[in-house]
Amino acid sequence: MNRTEKEATVQALHEKLAKATFVAAVSFTKLDALSTVELRKGMRGAGVDYQVVKNTLAKLAAKGTAAERLEQELEGPVAMAIGYGDMVQSAKTLTELFKKAPEGSVTIKKAVAEKETFDQKGVEALSKLPGLPETRAMLLRLVSTPATQIARILATPAQQLARAIQLHSESEEKAAA
Repeated sequence: MNRTEKEATVQALHEKLAKATFVAAVSFTKLDALSTVELRKGMRGAGVDYQVVKNTLAKLAAKGTAAERLEQELEGPVAMAIGYGDMVQSAKTLTELFKKAPEGSVTIKKAVAEKETFDQKGVEALSKLPGLPETRAMLLRLVSTPATQIARILATPAQQLARAIQLHSESEEKAAA
């Protein structure tokens, strides 16, 4: 790889890291080709980039981004998993795919999400949280439930009054007949 190619690689990776909401330094050892293909395919399907890049180039690309906190972890065989959408969904994707990989072949050294740093256990805990769509649904349910109850309470006296008037008119009709 010549200097121009390295600069292009650093620039492209820097742009990805600048847009990312979730970045993980992933250690991979004893990972066979088939498992690697499955891992990449699963991540791609979930909108997470999985990229193996030279550590020195990754360190240069991380400068000025939240991924700069991963600099010490970029030693040895390391890949970067980069998520752009919901950070919880990215953590779920990594956790699920790593469980399917051969035992101990893929581990998260450290991750950064929303400027917070997580270790392997932190990412697993993050993956157990509800994602953005689930959180929105819960919030909507919390907001709409009191409004529904208020409408029901306000409508109840009117319904009772209408029922009383209807019963009164029915009783007058019976009395007149």
